Amino acid sequence: MEVQLDPTKALGIDHGLNNWLTCISNVGTSFIIDGLHLKSLNQWYNKRVATLKEGQAQGFWSKQLASITEKRNRQMRDAVNKAARIVVNHCLQYGIGRIVFGWNQGQKDGANMGRKNNQKFVQIPTARLKARISQLCEQYVIEFVETEEAYTSQASFIDGDSLPKHGEKPEGWKSSGKRVKRGLFRTASNWYINADCNGAANVLRKVATMLELDLSGVGRGELTAPSRVRLWAI
Repeated sequence: MEVQLDPTKALGIDHGLNNWLTCISNVGTSFIIDGLHLKSLNQWYNKRVATLKEGQAQGFWSKQLASITEKRNRQMRDAVNKAARIVVNHCLQYGIGRIVFGWNQGQKDGANMGRKNNQKFVQIPTARLKARISQLCEQYVIEFVETEEAYTSQASFIDGDSLPKHGEKPEGWKSSGKRVKRGLFRTASNWYINADCNGAANVLRKVATMLELDLSGVGRGELTAPSRVRLWAI
């Protein structure tokens, strides 16, 4: 049976580290693709490389280094393919005809989250994942939209805070809510919602007017309790 894709149905995607992709749609679905396993794989790889290179001359390389590097690269390729397929299959299942991916050009180059977090962020292949999702979208005739994500994590979706563009610094701008511990976002009405789902919903809101999207289907349930998908447990 051929799937009927509707461009008024859209999936917003916010990316990060612990939650590699957080996805929320205007048809009442939300899910998170877990990133903790990827972080763990990279952490092990970095420690092993450091141990093997300890006391060696600069530029040292060996068969063992080549072997663990190839293994890590295979794992990253597998993660990219699995995650992209999960996203696109979700769209096909629910007839979602648009994917909106929040992305600021050059953001990895300018990452400033401390040395350890910078290393983790740069080594997670999110740019390749975005490209792979875009490829699959072309294959299945799903529209892929990329939008800048300024203020999407700070603004409150529930309260309808304004979303300034990347590079803008509006005087007196203030969020109605606040990000609190354990990845929660507290709205002005003291609702506690998932902070990354709030960001993904705001990614959709960035382009809602331009794409004529109705976001009334993004409810409190989807913002509060997304399902979690682990890449190597599906």
